[in-house]
Amino acid sequence: MYRERSAAFLYNTNNYKAKEVIAIKISWIKYEKDDKNFKLPERLGLEVLKLKNPEETDDTIKKLIEKQYKTVILSNEIAGFSEDIVKKYQKDKNINIIIATSKEYNGN
Repeated sequence: MYRERSAAFLYNTNNYKAKEVIAIKISWIKYEKDDKNFKLPERLGLEVLKLKNPEETDDTIKKLIEKQYKTVILSNEIAGFSEDIVKKYQKDKNINIIIATSKEYNGN
């Protein structure tokens, strides 16, 4: 379920003797029926986790953090189902929880 496809790599080319590779593990989480959010990461081949049950949000975040993911981006709809993100991770400087705005518009 958690593949390393969601890692971004930065190369430090300032040191000519050895190239340093820094892996940044990022995960996107959205509701399975959501077809509007996180299209770009999906098109780039990065894994976007699609939850069948939004009540699994907190458990999914915990599992990602155990796998050393430092940035978790949640759709606005999924973030509403998490009880822990504000209380638990707000003061943790090592974990970045980002809530993306909704892509649903009421354009009449």
